[in-house]
Amino acid sequence: MCCHVRGLVSLLGRVFLVLIFLMSAVGNKIPNFEGTAAYMASEGMPMPKVMLAGGIVFLIVGGLSVLLGLGARVGAVMLGVFLFLATYYFHDFWNFEPEQQEMQMIAFMKNLALFGAMMFIFANGAGAWSVDGLLKKVLGGKGSCKKDKEESKAAIDL
Repeated sequence: MCCHVRGLVSLLGRVFLVLIFLMSAVGNKIPNFEGTAAYMASEGMPMPKVMLAGGIVFLIVGGLSVLLGLGARVGAVMLGVFLFLATYYFHDFWNFEPEQQEMQMIAFMKNLALFGAMMFIFANGAGAWSVDGLLKKVLGGKGSCKKDKEESKAAIDL
């Protein structure tokens, strides 16, 4: 794939990927802080207000980090930690009544898929169309187009 197309696709992927995290923080958790903290306490979350505040920070900082591609690997780890805890505490579908198990299993699997996306960003970075990619280029790192050509040639040689 052409490096410019890859850069654009990576950027669009990051935009779509982080919308769920940013909207969760800004559209749900912040305006419903007390209610969310009470629900967290009812699910056995220790120190629910502290954990909720930390979760909001992880959602916003991690989401913006991945979106902008500025320290995207760190942002992906932050979102991965959030996903792990949210999945463990709130989507243990096997402990729900039968009529709720399917919806909880869907939420569980959605979080696993998002966790997989965070692992992918952690392993590969944000791509050329990112602040990290721009800094690498400005600071004298190899351009991604040259790297793409080298990787393509190596794949053909195999």
